[in-house]
Amino acid sequence: MQGRIVKGIAGFYYVYVERMGLYECKAKGVFRNRKWKPLVGDRVSIDLLSEDDKEGNIIDILPRTSELIRPNVANIDQAFIVFALTHPEPNLNLLDRFLIGMERQQVPTVICFNKTDLVCDEEQDKLLDIYKNCGCKVFFSSVYEKEGIEEIRQMLRGKTTAFAGPSGVGKSSLFNCLSPDFKMETGAVSEKIKRGKHTTRHTELIPIEEDTFIMDTPGFSSFYIDELEKEELKDYFYEFIQYEPYCKFQGCVHINEPVCGVKDAVSEGKISRSRYENYKLLYEELKDKKRW
Repeated sequence: MQGRIVKGIAGFYYVYVERMGLYECKAKGVFRNRKWKPLVGDRVSIDLLSEDDKEGNIIDILPRTSELIRPNVANIDQAFIVFALTHPEPNLNLLDRFLIGMERQQVPTVICFNKTDLVCDEEQDKLLDIYKNCGCKVFFSSVYEKEGIEEIRQMLRGKTTAFAGPSGVGKSSLFNCLSPDFKMETGAVSEKIKRGKHTTRHTELIPIEEDTFIMDTPGFSSFYIDELEKEELKDYFYEFIQYEPYCKFQGCVHINEPVCGVKDAVSEGKISRSRYENYKLLYEELKDKKRW
């Protein structure tokens, strides 16, 4: 029998089998001997121990199509990064870190700005203008008004999608709209710090339709890019690419060079100044890292 690992807790793996339900399984010792750990998202073969108690053993892990490091999951088709338009205010530096992280792992990404019911169209247009050329699809939604829910469902159909983003932006409420049978705990936004309270405590894969899964991951407050070399950073800002031929120096990093097509494009409004300023901040962060 084959299924997908949808959750792993304390050495137990919960395997979802289409039209059969959820089975609590242990991994056979052979995996430990190979130092091969099953991951949430893995497609596996299981031996049944008890149909009545829904218990079994994982006997094989099928070949992976992908494996992410952050979060450490397998067989993801796309990432869906959710930020709120307000309450909490979007941290665009953190969003840009997410985009770099997903691009480094070659995961197609959708940016979703939630809570459109709380802001005017002008605020939405401002964010669309910043991210329209970043190489990702930009989408707006409102769980409260059910705006965009069916369109999101279409984007997810037939895929395994990892949801990411800080807490308090409405991921859990969005999950509950997409899968009414699965009621995820939702957390209010702290009035004191305008930040969400963490509600997700472990990575979990949730079936919402046949061959369609959504994955929630614990709320993020930071996303590190330490593994990156500062000279590589520019390669993860998609909108820079078309202007780099106009840079005077090969290997231009678009910071202090005197003739730079990217800096000219920023000055002319062809590249978002917000994205460029975040690029410079991240570049300095990577540069400072090398001093220690």
